[in-house]
Amino acid sequence: MTTDVIPRPALLLGWAGVIPFALLTAASALDIHPWSLDMTMALRAYGACILSFMGGVQWGILLPRDAGRAPFSRYLISVGPALVAVLCLLISNGAGLTGLIAGFLALLAYDIATVRQGLAPRWYTSLRVQLTLAVVALLGITLLARL
Repeated sequence: MTTDVIPRPALLLGWAGVIPFALLTAASALDIHPWSLDMTMALRAYGACILSFMGGVQWGILLPRDAGRAPFSRYLISVGPALVAVLCLLISNGAGLTGLIAGFLALLAYDIATVRQGLAPRWYTSLRVQLTLAVVALLGITLLARL
């Protein structure tokens, strides 16, 4: 197996993580409110969790390297997505969705740079591009539907 091939568990679980984005986008766009829930807020909350998780992946990449001596900026960048995610929960739906879109795209750019530096496997770029484009599209659909 080459390092360009996305491991099946990562591919399947990654795409499984997109399913809630799709369901919540559909519910929000169609103005469906089961149990009187705000589906746009639910989407923002799920997006915030995933963005935080993706930042945590960067922290995990740092752990086995340099015995904790990675540059401070790399650690800071790894917690940045969680800080952005919390902010996106505290502001309006439109601004929160826009912030999540920006956060996912910025983290994608950083993840690609991480792979180019040889800190993550080559397949990670392909997986992140696929999943990020899907997530950003779904968040964008919700944003447009809620205007």
